[in-house]
Amino acid sequence: MNIKLNNGVMMPQFGLGTFLVPDGQSAYETVKYALKMGYRHIDTAQMYQNEESVGDALHDSGIPRNEVFITTKQRVHSTVANMQKAFDESLAKLKTDYVDLFLIHWPNHDKKINQQTWAFFESLYEKKLVRAIGVSNFQKHHLNDLLETAKIKPMVNQVELHPGLTQVPLKAYLDDLNIAIESYGPFMKGGVFDGIWHDGLKPIADKYQASIPQIIIAWGLARGIIMIPKSVTPSRIEENFKGQFIQLTPEEVEIINGLNRGKRVYTDPDNSPWGPYKE
Repeated sequence: MNIKLNNGVMMPQFGLGTFLVPDGQSAYETVKYALKMGYRHIDTAQMYQNEESVGDALHDSGIPRNEVFITTKQRVHSTVANMQKAFDESLAKLKTDYVDLFLIHWPNHDKKINQQTWAFFESLYEKKLVRAIGVSNFQKHHLNDLLETAKIKPMVNQVELHPGLTQVPLKAYLDDLNIAIESYGPFMKGGVFDGIWHDGLKPIADKYQASIPQIIIAWGLARGIIMIPKSVTPSRIEENFKGQFIQLTPEEVEIINGLNRGKRVYTDPDNSPWGPYKE
């Protein structure tokens, strides 16, 4: 199951997230097992500090490079020289000469800095060092500011998205721009197993003889959202993988959409600590 990005690149709609997967044996074994299971989309970031182990697992899997979609993210806004150095280090750690998707990890609080960083991303894209470029944690106003000077429109926006924060208005805005939306934190740090979210999801899970995480994955995919659930447990990596094959009804998708409470369990992009420009 693929999403066609606005530049024609085909991106697997389902993949493995690696946020908080420690570098070393944990990240290596997690990624290697996922690839063996059939995952072909791996999401990492400079900030996760596990690119090297992800790269080792990709290399040792024996799967041809062009069969795996690799996403990584720029750690900080800085000078072009510093960002280029960090990107080159990512390529070396990932043992590849290109990445499939490169994202600005967090918006700066100064729109001009975001615009300068995006110009650097555009240069990487023009040099074919990345197949697609995008952003993460960008709200509408961040994207509107970016588009004032962008020569190339972002292809993806990766944001916190789960049954407690369904991002329906943001998705409608991105759909109008033909920018794909990608979810992180789909299980609300475990919040989906409590309260109204558990009560709304459990009957649907029971109907399909599935787990709540599998239903959330199926819900996101049914909405055209790119889903990258994270787990380090082999049984859950397999469980999540099987979630992509569940077909919910439109009515069930709307029931889950109705669980929205605008609830963030991760950092608010407008109040993030990652704003300052780094020399």
